[in-house]
Amino acid sequence: MSSILAGVEAPRIVLTGASGGIGLALLEACLRRWPKARIEALARRPEDCPRLIELAAAEGERLRLHRFELRDAEGLARLGAALAAEGPVQLLIHATGLLHGPGIAPERTIAELTPEALALAFAVNASGPALLTRALLPALRGRHPAVVAVLSAKVGSIGDNRLGGWYAHRAAKAALNQLFRCLAIELRRLNPESCVLLLHPGTVATRLSAPFAGGMNPRLAPEEAATRLLERILAASPADTGSFLAPDGSALPW
Repeated sequence: MSSILAGVEAPRIVLTGASGGIGLALLEACLRRWPKARIEALARRPEDCPRLIELAAAEGERLRLHRFELRDAEGLARLGAALAAEGPVQLLIHATGLLHGPGIAPERTIAELTPEALALAFAVNASGPALLTRALLPALRGRHPAVVAVLSAKVGSIGDNRLGGWYAHRAAKAALNQLFRCLAIELRRLNPESCVLLLHPGTVATRLSAPFAGGMNPRLAPEEAATRLLERILAASPADTGSFLAPDGSALPW
């Protein structure tokens, strides 16, 4: 079966997390791959990323920046509805993620788990992306090519969990997997030319992984990770929908 995006020369792309390490690299990869693409780039604080501002100034109308907050359900609904009203989306990429920050850090034991950390991890890593996708559904349904690519994580695999710890992050990524696995089943009925992919990007040299670099496998450059992710996206066919994939394209256990 041929890939969904084969022959699509000017896709409309919505990309979240555009100011993050992987998100920004994916944005630049998409700009190079599709010179005629129209890209809606979403970031929490676009002004904090000089490279993102530079790209927007250079690309003009084909790259629009939008501020968004994954913990604001009403704001996500408004933004998603406004974007959906402008027409079909051929590629939706969720490149957001939270592992640590003020008031949240990977737990070594359940004694460190807090309701605040759980709520924040689920909002950013699971429910926020799902709620924005809900608002964008009118732009994904129909009979046009549509790929939804979601950055998940291997630590979200229940079957692969042999180390424990990282309670909130693991649970939120597992929830993300289930939410978008459900979407894959539903969207297959609403658009037969669609595919939903859950993609593990590998261990990437970004701010998310920086505090744990010493104990991790060698980290990929964001540009290399983005290249691999885009290869998976470009290869996607309707038969692949609902897949949870490693960087090499092999299936990961749920």
